[in-house]
Amino acid sequence: MKAKSSCTNLPSTDSSLRVESILLTVTRVATRNGESILTNATGFFFERDDELFLITNRHVVCDEPSNHRPDGLELELHISEANIAEVTSFYIPLYKSDTPCWREASDSAGLTDVVAIPIDRDHWPENAVYRAFTPQHLVEDLHEAEVGTSLLVIGFPLGFFDQLLHLPVARQAIIASAFGFRFQGSGCFLTDSRTHRGLSGAPVVSRFSNHRGRAALPYALLGVHASRLDVGVRDPSQDESLGLNCAWYADVIMPLTEKRAADADSAESPSTEESDTRPEVRPATAVSAKG
Repeated sequence: MKAKSSCTNLPSTDSSLRVESILLTVTRVATRNGESILTNATGFFFERDDELFLITNRHVVCDEPSNHRPDGLELELHISEANIAEVTSFYIPLYKSDTPCWREASDSAGLTDVVAIPIDRDHWPENAVYRAFTPQHLVEDLHEAEVGTSLLVIGFPLGFFDQLLHLPVARQAIIASAFGFRFQGSGCFLTDSRTHRGLSGAPVVSRFSNHRGRAALPYALLGVHASRLDVGVRDPSQDESLGLNCAWYADVIMPLTEKRAADADSAESPSTEESDTRPEVRPATAVSAKG
């Protein structure tokens, strides 16, 4: 992993002003193959047991149907609390000795479209300005949310962002399917929101008050935005798009961020008592990073 400075020379911001913490959980992701930029996406930070992870969609790091196989990701990080416009780039290789570096999970419906990528803190900029979700930000009581609950999707639609301050934008959304239930058998729920390419991997959050452990980041992490939905019978000349999207339940992040030793033990001795809908972590399939 390598950090490369890209400072925007701007006056320091008013010390009485602070960027909303939710905007600093998200990073702009560029997928790369060598020196070539392939696509833009969104990712966010998750911290657990002193380990830091980048969370994004699996199709961002590898999408077999479109033969999208980047060999690395380039993130954009803020590096000054006083001048939020000051940023640097940070490179994460996706392969080590041809072995994928990300962690993925599958359940009874197949692969989930969420991955966790461990971040090497030895190469992480010491002055990086960011916020990370933790297990305390996940919803334990599914009754906290229901159809119609207001949400935010934070990210970079079509790669759009504040080019002066290098901050993401927020899109409003609501829960559009029975929350807590797997939509059509997958580990997803639906959102109603105007979304675009580039939001893949964006956190889907709701602001709930009075929750322990969320004081500095007062949001519940409900899901990970993955894709827009459409139907084959829609006539583009007569019908607007559905405006519905798929978000993977955020609890898939927990098995993805377990300690490696625990993952290995689980792989060697799978429990027969687990529900077949519980995500099972497995090593990412080795694929060529070229092509």
